[in-house]
Amino acid sequence: MKKSENNQCVLYDRECIGCMECEICDLDKNKICDNCGKCLEVKDDAIIKIDKIIIDED
Repeated sequence: MKKSENNQCVLYDRECIGCMECEICDLDKNKICDNCGKCLEVKDDAIIKIDKIIIDED
């Protein structure tokens, strides 16, 4: 991502200064992010706890 006018920094509360810190891999600071997703804790399934079931009798 290159510096451009009127862009906000995605990491800090300031205008983009073109530092490229937002492009660094979270797992390997010596690597540019390639969107591999290894830093995300995404699971293939999910569990939802149901507290109660409300049935409308009308």
